[in-house]
Amino acid sequence: MALAIEKLLGSRLSAGLIVVKEGHTVPLRIIRQIEAAHPVPDQAGVKGTQKILQMAQAADAQTLFICLISGGASALLVAPVADVTLADKQAVTGLLLKAGANIEELNTVRKHLSMVKGGKLAQAAFPAQVVTLILSDVIGDRLDVIASGPTAPDTSTFADAWAVLEKYKLHQQMPPRVVHHLQQGMAGKKSETVKQGDACMHNVRNVIVGGLGLALHAAKEKSQQLGIRAEIIKTDLQGEARDAAHFLAQAARATLSRMQAHEQYCLLSGGETTVTVQGSGMGGRNQELALAFAINIESLHGVSLLSAGTDGSDGPNDAAGALINGKTATRARQLGFDPALYLANNDSYHFFQKFDASSGEHTHFVTGPTGTNVMDMQIMLLQKANEICYT
Repeated sequence: MALAIEKLLGSRLSAGLIVVKEGHTVPLRIIRQIEAAHPVPDQAGVKGTQKILQMAQAADAQTLFICLISGGASALLVAPVADVTLADKQAVTGLLLKAGANIEELNTVRKHLSMVKGGKLAQAAFPAQVVTLILSDVIGDRLDVIASGPTAPDTSTFADAWAVLEKYKLHQQMPPRVVHHLQQGMAGKKSETVKQGDACMHNVRNVIVGGLGLALHAAKEKSQQLGIRAEIIKTDLQGEARDAAHFLAQAARATLSRMQAHEQYCLLSGGETTVTVQGSGMGGRNQELALAFAINIESLHGVSLLSAGTDGSDGPNDAAGALINGKTATRARQLGFDPALYLANNDSYHFFQKFDASSGEHTHFVTGPTGTNVMDMQIMLLQKANEICYT
């Protein structure tokens, strides 16, 4: 996004700064870059955000303040409120992620612990004109949810944030400063996030320039160019990754049952699932979905699935996702390890790592940073033989 802005505006840019995930930098001429941690924020993100806030606060009515927002910005654009520390926010993020909170719930809490989220970046830049260009990684493309809405009016409240903690029974595990801040907010003693109608919002234009729908339709078009009929079956895949895998396995079986012999078909879906971590392993929602899907379709011929993050990362590891078929689970057992045990331990990363090392196959899907983020995609390729065949 920064490369595109430099190409479009060139010397008309007076200054710029972006905070990117570690390892995601690109050569830029004008816009400075700071690398920071994701999904749990770090001190580098805090320093980068402080510099961005300083730029926003220095803007005046003659300034055009351009914001580039994409997935991951909730963790990268981090400025804790005065009475909450970075360590507190790290603990909050980690607890909510482990509990399986969805992105809207996670962001509702983070917005009420932040000096930039929930419209507060736009508030800092007022009276400048603000144009925000957004790559959406959120189901439904809600402006107040994407990146926790730094330049969008917010509908959530301190009470909503507290309700999320109660839902996951985390209020007693939260850092005391976080509990105190949220309770002070519910009592009206802390400033709420920026709401619709605030003066600063009259100067803001939020534009979604890319999202999951565009990516899925591009994949469908490419499939058809290759001579394979394609169908988008789900644009809002969410919930537990294992449940999503079961849904996709059912879709595969239902589609195969009505296909003609030797016909090929491509099923496309996308969204953002969650994983409630109960084991001690390593993985990501796409790898967990792929492993669960492999178990669901074991011995079903003619089914292959790729589930991957469009940004090239899936959890705290180097994989974007995984590519499996109906033979994957059986082959793993033949090689001496049980895929169900790895799934139970939330250890999909090490399953696919071991599977590739033992089998010589390439199930782990590793792309490196792609430069975009429009949630996760699943590409299912079906090929029917004379009949659906089980072994």
